[in-house]
Amino acid sequence: MSLVPLVPIGDPRERVADERTFKEQREALAPLEERLQARRAEVHAGWGEKYAARVHQKGKLTARERLAQLMDPGSEAFEVGTFVNYGITFGEGLTSPGAGVVTAFARVEGRYCMVIANDNTVASGSWWPKTPEKIERAQMMALRLRIPVIYLVDCSGLFLPEQSRAFPGGTGAGHIFKMNSLLSANGVPQLAGVFGDCIAGGGYMPIISDRVYMTEQAYMVIAGAALIKGAKSTKITSLDIGGPEVHVHQSGCADVRVPNDDVLIACLREEMRKLPSSGADFYRGGIGAMDPAYPSEELAGLLPVDHREAYDANQVLARLCDQSLFWEVMPEVGDEMICGIGRIGGLYAGFVINRQGLVNDADKPGSQRTGATLYRGGIAKISAFSRACDSDGIPLIWLQDISGFDIGADAERLGLLAYGSNLIYTNSTNTTPMFTVLLRKASGAGYYAMAGLPYDPVVQLSTCISRLSVMEGRTLAIATYNTKLDDNFEITTKDPAERKQIADGMRAVEERIEGDMDPFVAAKQMDTDEIIAFSELRSYLTALVEMTYQNTGSRRIKNPRIWSMHDLAELVSGVRG
Repeated sequence: MSLVPLVPIGDPRERVADERTFKEQREALAPLEERLQARRAEVHAGWGEKYAARVHQKGKLTARERLAQLMDPGSEAFEVGTFVNYGITFGEGLTSPGAGVVTAFARVEGRYCMVIANDNTVASGSWWPKTPEKIERAQMMALRLRIPVIYLVDCSGLFLPEQSRAFPGGTGAGHIFKMNSLLSANGVPQLAGVFGDCIAGGGYMPIISDRVYMTEQAYMVIAGAALIKGAKSTKITSLDIGGPEVHVHQSGCADVRVPNDDVLIACLREEMRKLPSSGADFYRGGIGAMDPAYPSEELAGLLPVDHREAYDANQVLARLCDQSLFWEVMPEVGDEMICGIGRIGGLYAGFVINRQGLVNDADKPGSQRTGATLYRGGIAKISAFSRACDSDGIPLIWLQDISGFDIGADAERLGLLAYGSNLIYTNSTNTTPMFTVLLRKASGAGYYAMAGLPYDPVVQLSTCISRLSVMEGRTLAIATYNTKLDDNFEITTKDPAERKQIADGMRAVEERIEGDMDPFVAAKQMDTDEIIAFSELRSYLTALVEMTYQNTGSRRIKNPRIWSMHDLAELVSGVRG
């Protein structure tokens, strides 16, 4: 039982896709991933060089320069929420790239943390609509993973022309401070560096942190000098009101004053060095991280852009798991789903992925049915597997490419509603960290059942070909105009003008729904956390899985000898269904 029976899976690319097909699929994906990189660069630029130059003239660094200096040399930042508010304008055509805040997982002194940095090139780091929600989402990720939070504060408060969309409500700006409190109550370290403006709500954000550093240019105030001058006719600067002289030496609201950005960042790194080291190496048990036998970069040519085309899901797992080794659990049940254990970055993780193409029909032996759909056996299998991962403390990765649940008289007779409810209950009550990846389609209740964002995965990632919807555009167009169509979905009327009106209407519905399924729409609305290229998927998952093992003692992590996973595999061995 102590042996985790990992076995080689996958095949060389040449056996999976011929050169022509592989090239065509890469070429179809290329412009979508080029668009991703261009839009990232646009967000990273903030309001542009002019505003970055203003920051530099003050002797300060920009938010992303601070992040780069804070991180361990040679390490990678894993941003989340890059495209929040993307393409939305406010007032007189103003934009808020990334909602004016950078949120990223970063390694500092060998320990992963969540960095939350106000983008001081965007309206002096103001909070826009969605900015509080983005900060709170990042805080929740840190809370779920029990990793430290570092606030790089340079915030002039709410962007007041849009205050009604950021101030009130359950996820309004004030909820940030509740999240500060919950992090503190759960023993999650919080460090704050105040680099400049820290007004109103921005002034409250650092206070609950365990350590607060201020530069000589920094100040923390409930109300700035301009407001006080207007209210009390008092001539005074914000530094006079709440600079380091006040808050370090008089109020005690900050701990240490430092001369500049560089020194403050060095101090934050020193504070991180004092925290317990990562437990990841302990849980690796002497097994180092190893690349897959087949390059993960090949995923870009193995998954067709057209969601109607099938591919071999095992080839995806083979390009994510260390050495392309995998233990498939319960292969005898629910052919439409693959679930099992692999190592990623040397650490065990559970994987669930939809099998594509045709699969065996357990209810009609000898027959086949379409994959990428949840049937009774597959639902029961992944529900049991999800519970086992939770019991064993194994982080769980959901790789979605799903059309939804089976429908029809047989599905209702077989009780798919109840099986689906069981799976939803399981994923809703799991405490082990879960991560969701929308590989391509994420449709209907299947998206929910496979730990979509409403079911609280720690992070949900989308690719450039993700499609998040209840129903495909063509299908919805048919449903909308159903009374005008025959059994073959052809327009019934013979009147040319009416036929054209119906055809144009169906086309408009289809185009609108297809547009809504663009992953950037989901990202700007915070319906997904980040859009990534296929070549980045393994590195993101490797980092996220390592974070789940970093903080020892915050959750139960069983050693493999006592996994309930072994019992589950033994109990279903030899069973077909």
